[in-house]
Amino acid sequence: MPLAQLITAEQLAARLAEPRLVILDCRFALEDVDYGQRSHAEGHLPGARFADLERDLSGPVVKGVTGRHPLPDPARLVERLRDWGIDDDSQIVLYDDGPGAFAARAWWLLAWLGKRDGVYLLDGGLNAWRAAQLPLTTEPPASRRGSFQGQPDERLVVTAEQLRQSLDEPGLTLLDARSLPRFRGEVEPIDPVAGHIPGALCAAFTDNLGSDGRFLPADRLRQRFAELLADRSPEGLVAYCGSGVTACHNLFALCLAGYPLAPLYAGSWSEWITDPTRPVATGG
Repeated sequence: MPLAQLITAEQLAARLAEPRLVILDCRFALEDVDYGQRSHAEGHLPGARFADLERDLSGPVVKGVTGRHPLPDPARLVERLRDWGIDDDSQIVLYDDGPGAFAARAWWLLAWLGKRDGVYLLDGGLNAWRAAQLPLTTEPPASRRGSFQGQPDERLVVTAEQLRQSLDEPGLTLLDARSLPRFRGEVEPIDPVAGHIPGALCAAFTDNLGSDGRFLPADRLRQRFAELLADRSPEGLVAYCGSGVTACHNLFALCLAGYPLAPLYAGSWSEWITDPTRPVATGG
């Protein structure tokens, strides 16, 4: 079974009664951290539970040490997944408003903990659900305790020190999921330092999507990443972004395109720049 899987709104609507189905609402907004919880309370997919990026899908920020969204403690995350009723054989659907960036973070975390089958992103997210004129509810789902057993796979994570030591290695291919102006250092609306990690390639996550907000077909994604990688081997690929969230969108899209799951530099740019001795590049 493919690691990255999409489900349409219509397909999900037909499966809502399945007993093993768990739906997680991953909506979030950087500029309004309570947006997701508030929006969930105002209306969500039937049966959906709310997964907050900062409270559930990230660990605590340590100023001057971590990035903006460090990885959560794995044991704590496993407990949270059980609270949401997730078992090892659960069928899980993740959604956000539409682009999939926050849903992809949850997908990656599940893969990191070993849950690599039966996990879907709702293609087009809540926007697609609404466009299909499917119902929302304010009713909370029935409480159920799951039995998920997960262990983190450290092969999927690259630390800042590991990355720094490998910057000059010819086999390394860094993909930066931020927009081109941020990558070049022309603008930086979030972090205190502008630019990118030397040697990185700009691979804006938004380019994984069509004009309808849904993922491009697999063959077009394959073409996109093949052009980005050129003659570089995908075996040396590492994904990063501003805080380790939108990079997961690229990792999901790469898997849709048929590439293996590559490692994530989870601290990403916001962690990289906490140490002024780490090199920074602009332009490109």
